[in-house]
Amino acid sequence: MQSSLTTQSSIEKLTGLKHGNSICYSGYREGQDPRLGIFPSYAQVKEDLLLLADNWSYLRLYDCSKHAETVLSVIETEKLDFHIMLGVDMAAEVSNPNCPWGAHFDDEKLMENKRHNSDEIDRLIALAAHYPKSVFSVSVGNEASVEWTDHMVPVDSLVNYVQRIKANIAQPVTFCENYVPWTNKLAPLVAELDFISIHTYPVWEYQNIDNALEYTKNNYNQVLACHPHKPIVITEAGWTTQSNGQGIESWNASEALQTAYYAQLLEWTTKERILTFVFEAFDEPWKGSDDPQEPEKHWGLFKVDRKPKQVMQEA
Repeated sequence: MQSSLTTQSSIEKLTGLKHGNSICYSGYREGQDPRLGIFPSYAQVKEDLLLLADNWSYLRLYDCSKHAETVLSVIETEKLDFHIMLGVDMAAEVSNPNCPWGAHFDDEKLMENKRHNSDEIDRLIALAAHYPKSVFSVSVGNEASVEWTDHMVPVDSLVNYVQRIKANIAQPVTFCENYVPWTNKLAPLVAELDFISIHTYPVWEYQNIDNALEYTKNNYNQVLACHPHKPIVITEAGWTTQSNGQGIESWNASEALQTAYYAQLLEWTTKERILTFVFEAFDEPWKGSDDPQEPEKHWGLFKVDRKPKQVMQEA
C-alpha cells in the first residue's frame, strides 16, 4: 500500500499548491438561514475571513448560493489569500427508506430536485470559471450516497455530473462523503474523480477521545486500501462541544475534547501532509432540531458570536 505521504504529495502536484491548514466555512449567524434565503452580508463575511486568515489558507464551501458568491467576492475584492473548495447542494433524486428521519418523495418532487441539481451544477461551473484563482477544486456533492442520507443521488447521476463539470472547467473534481461508501458503492465514481474526499467522525460512532485519532486513521486507511492510486483528502473531521444526547452522549461533547482531538488530528495530518478540512469554523444555530443543545449546532471552533472556544484560545 502506498503511504499517505505519497498520496498527499500527489494532491499537491495535482493542484500546484502547498500543504496548509484547512477548514469548513459557513458564515450563518443568529437569525440567518440558507433555507429561508437569509444570508450573511459582505461585511460579515469579510469579518469572518479576516479572522480565519490568521490560521487557515484553505476553505471549503458547501453550495453555490448567494453566500458562496459573497465569499468569493470578498476574497477577490479584499485580495485575501484563500484557496476554495467549492461545492454543490444536492437534493434527493431518489427516496431513501434507510434515512432515520424520513426521506420519501413523490415523483413530482424528485423531478423538481433533479432540475435543482442541474441548475446547481451550472452555478458551480460559472463560479469556478469566474474565480479561477480562488477556486482550486470543486465537489459534486456532500454526503449524497451514504446509507442514511436524506438527499440520496444515484452513483450514475453523480458520474454524469462529474463528466459535465470536467467538460467545462479546468479545476480538479471530487465528491465529499463518509468514508464507508468509498469502500464499496462509489467505485464507478472514483474512476471519474481527480481525488477522493472523505469524512471521519469518531464521536458520531461512539468513540472516546482515547481512541479517536486511531479510529480516524483506520477510516482513512480503509479507503486508501481500496483506492491506493487515487489521492485522498479529508473534507470533514471534528468534535462537537455540546450534545443533547441524541446520537452523541452528552459527556462525550465538550470544548476540552474538541481541543484534544483537534491537536491530535493536526499533528498527524500535518506530518503526513494530508489535506484536512476541520469541521467547522463557526457554530451554526440554524442546523438540526430546535433543541439548543442539538449537536449539529456546536461544531465550530468559534461560537456563533465569533468568540473563540478553548481550542482557539490554546492555538
